[in-house]
Amino acid sequence: MLKEDGFIEHINAENFDDIALEVFKKQYRENDIYRAYVDALSIDMGAVDSILKIPFLPISFFKTHQVICGDTLPGLYFESSGTTSEVNSKHYIKDAAVYEQSLLKGFEQFYGSPGDYVILALLPSYLERRNASLVHMAEQLMKKSGHAANGFYLNEWDKLSQTILELEAAGQKTILLGVTFALLDFAEQFPMKLRNIIVMETGGMKGRKTEMTREEVHGFLKQQWQLENIQSEYGMTELLSQAYAKAAGVFYPTCSMKLFIRDVNDPLEVNPGGVGGINVIDLANIHSCSFIATEDIGKLEKDGSFKVLGRMDHSALRGCSLMTA
Repeated sequence: MLKEDGFIEHINAENFDDIALEVFKKQYRENDIYRAYVDALSIDMGAVDSILKIPFLPISFFKTHQVICGDTLPGLYFESSGTTSEVNSKHYIKDAAVYEQSLLKGFEQFYGSPGDYVILALLPSYLERRNASLVHMAEQLMKKSGHAANGFYLNEWDKLSQTILELEAAGQKTILLGVTFALLDFAEQFPMKLRNIIVMETGGMKGRKTEMTREEVHGFLKQQWQLENIQSEYGMTELLSQAYAKAAGVFYPTCSMKLFIRDVNDPLEVNPGGVGGINVIDLANIHSCSFIATEDIGKLEKDGSFKVLGRMDHSALRGCSLMTA
């Protein structure tokens, strides 16, 4: 029986599949939207004995329905960005502690303790609206970091540049977390030589610049800041876990995630590798839906690493969407 309290701390490679199958049963029982979707596919619940047989809910349901377990709608939710003509996704969060456990455990898996870093967040447009999951992510990392130099920035580039130079001179490990268009604008005006700064782009062009590939974006940022690598974070409103790429846009999921590839012509055909639509199991979504068919196209390797290659042609542009690799 699945024990929900603190379960994120106990997820590992050996028990992931068993936990995922328990979460699937729970969400079929408790999530009306997901149960209706599974029933519409005429899925035999008794035959779902492998995570490859679990149905993945199209991510667009978060725009049109309240995807949540149970009947009580919580006050906390994350909302996607978008144009005024678009319907934004809403992800209702019943237990913020589960999100925070997943975020911190995943961060520590790749970077160690947040307390070792100063966290600088260059997030214009996200700071200017409520309920952005990216802002909440940065807030939690800053809280755990506890460093006096932590901070959010809109367009105070002179101040940000001065802070970075001071941290660089002090040899302080720092993460500059930024949306892509803002990092490009900042780097264009403030070239620097950085050695102790991790630059982590989160996607997000927002129509502010000519479309660029991730390789082009990273090449420009590396040139301006004399860095060997630009790092990346893969996340979205509908997922409470993240994946990180330390180099070359190659992402590795955190321990609460597992990815699959679905056939672009037959979305019910799911494979443990190859090229196609990205499906994600995110166990941190225990109170909403953990089985999400995204609108991203990717290439998944046998070791679980993946690259994001673009977006489905039919899908609406998303503010947090990652650039074509």
